[in-house]
This record gives sequence, structure tokens and C-alpha cells, in this order.
Amino acid sequence: MNPKGHTALLLAAGVMAACASLCVRAQKGAEAKASAYEVVSIKPNKSGSSGNSWQLLPNGVRITNSPLRSMVYGAYDIIMDSQVIGLPEWAKLNPYDVEAKVDADTAEAWKKHPWQEQLKQQQPMMQSLLADRCKLKVHRETRELPVYDLVIVKGGLKMKEAPAKERGFCTWNSGSSDSTITGHATSIDSLTSDLAATAGRIIIDKTGLGDKKFDFELKWTPDSQRAADTVDAGPSIFTAFEEQLGLKLVPSKDPVEILVIDHMERPSPN
Repeated sequence: MNPKGHTALLLAAGVMAACASLCVRAQKGAEAKASAYEVVSIKPNKSGSSGNSWQLLPNGVRITNSPLRSMVYGAYDIIMDSQVIGLPEWAKLNPYDVEAKVDADTAEAWKKHPWQEQLKQQQPMMQSLLADRCKLKVHRETRELPVYDLVIVKGGLKMKEAPAKERGFCTWNSGSSDSTITGHATSIDSLTSDLAATAGRIIIDKTGLGDKKFDFELKWTPDSQRAADTVDAGPSIFTAFEEQLGLKLVPSKDPVEILVIDHMERPSPN
């Protein structure tokens, strides 16, 4: 996979994991969750194409031409490569097609929930799938890693606080040069998780803002574009945080929970 494809895949898996774990709180009295997919297909993709995709279906998930790393990341809330140790090289490089579907009753129950909740319910199912088909065994450890501490600048926040009961969402727009993320009723936790891959490190919230939600628009020029167009380039992600949100990313080191891969085999045939 080329570097561009790797970055897009990592960002997609990381953002989906972050949305699942941070944007949604499980609803009280929700229907019982299925423990496993009813139908699973995993097979190597031999197309030679550089394109890949991750698609949530009404009754499951479809991953096309993607290394199984993406499913591991999605299943275990992984945002950055630095959060995983011991992943086999083949799981990082060899593309697969995966399609997993739940039973009709579970699919019907999912219709009552937003896609983030659907993804959240699929995470333990993905873990079971990987354990069954790839003999995946993992454990968690805490290690000190380079991070960014997120703090409020001296001039104060520049984001508008949103009502606590509003349903939050983020919209991404990546143009030919600039990138924009627009948030509505978005928590700081969601913001830091969504932008960790862009910043290049896990972001630790030290703002003290808790569960407060905010409306904002953040616009910046990625480093790759800034290097190619230094005259007309917009602000870096770090400058944009300070100027547009009233927040600052401070380099630091903090304890971070990581996933250790104890064992993983190539998937068993369908």
C-alpha cells in the first residue's frame, strides 16, 4: 500500500473507533446486543488496486482491499500506530475483503440507533471474529509515549458552547489544499480523538472542560501541502488550534494504554 493509502486508512479506522467510543453513550434499556456475526467472509484481495474502503451496512460491515490492521484498530479503539505493539507485518500490508453480517433481528434493532451506536455494538463482534478466524490474542499495557497535552490559551476559548442535550456530529472536508472540520455540539474528547492522527500523537485533554459541548470550525493546511505551497498556505494544525479554537497543543509525555498483540494468524479460509 502506498503512503497516501496508509494514511487514509489509518485516519478512517481511527476516526471510526473514536466516534464509536467517545461520541456515543449507550442508551439505557437498549436491546440486547448480538455477541457474534451470523455470516462472515474473509478472503485475500488480489486486485492490485490501491483503493480501499470501510463501509457500515444496515446489517454489518464491509471492508474492501484493506489490511486486517484496520479491523483490529476499529475493534479495539485504536487511533495511532504507536498504540499497538506486535502486529504482524502481513496484517499491516496484505489486503483483504471482509464482509460480516448479523441476524435479521439484530439488524432490525439497529434501525433505532445512529450509525455510531451501531459501530459501538459491532466492536465486540469484531473482536470475536478476529479471535475466531485469526486466533487473535491480546492484552493491554500502559506505557509512557510522546503526546500532546491540550490546554486553553491565555486569551480563553474561541468556541461557542452548545446545549448539553444537543446530538453532536463532526463534518470533514478535505480540499486540494486545505482541510476543514466543522463540529456541532462536539465534546473535547471527540475533538482530540478525531484529530490525533492529523496531529501525529495522542492528544490528552487537560482543559478541564469535562463533558461540555461546543460548536466550531477548524481550518488548516496539512504539512504536505504547506511544503508545496509556502506562499499561499493556510495555518498549520497547531496554529489553527490556537487562533480558531483558543486551544494549544503542548508536546509532552504521558502514560497511554496500548494494545499488545500476543498472537495473530492469517485468517482461516471461508
